Amino acid sequence: MLGGYLTYSLLSQSGIPYWLSAILAVLAVAIISVAIYVGVLRWMKSFVNVVLATIGFLLLFEGIALIVWGPYGKSFPPFVDAGYLHAGGVAVNPQSLWVIGFMIAIAIGLHVLGTQTRVGKQMTATATDEFAARMSGVSTRRVMILAFAISGFVGAIGGVALAPMIPITYQSGGVFGLVGMVGAILGGWGSSMGALVGGLTIGIIQSLVTGILPAGWQTAVAFGVLIFILYFRPQGLLGTTMTEGEV
Repeated sequence: MLGGYLTYSLLSQSGIPYWLSAILAVLAVAIISVAIYVGVLRWMKSFVNVVLATIGFLLLFEGIALIVWGPYGKSFPPFVDAGYLHAGGVAVNPQSLWVIGFMIAIAIGLHVLGTQTRVGKQMTATATDEFAARMSGVSTRRVMILAFAISGFVGAIGGVALAPMIPITYQSGGVFGLVGMVGAILGGWGSSMGALVGGLTIGIIQSLVTGILPAGWQTAVAFGVLIFILYFRPQGLLGTTMTEGEV
């Protein structure tokens, strides 16, 4: 949400070139994400407090966005104004190809980071057992800062890529965030490729449902899938089963 809004403001009000506006917006959101962790979340002693604080920030940023940008959706031109493409009688929005391209590039980048680099392995160790990682010499604080920076970076890119197709509103972050959480759980916690598969699966299900039910049912169906997955396969599609002591 912030990535789309900041790009809109820089592009329309400051006269900054398109791509520079997007880059500055993405960097700004990454910095905000790190500031949230350093200023607040790192001091939380329990997971429940972190979740509640995160929800609080969600409501805070929604309120700020409502005051600054108003209740109506904001959008900006697509990356390339080439009109709709036609393939087999189906009209394809070129901007959606950019979204898919970013998705593939980010997924590959995260996979390489997590499996082929020392920093990525430190992130995996911290996520698995922070205390053990710290005892092994990993600077878990730096790892967490990097994780929040990457999260803000990826989220902002999503907002920038989607805004030309779906106007950004002050509630966009919460809606996309909740559906994204469902996709992550569906794919399997701790697996970037699982999140990719889960997100695509949820998107396809929602698109199919739109052809049968009103569009307002999309979110309800997503959470229906979440309940089904948590009941029958809580580890997700590509996740691994954890024992009680590992949770």
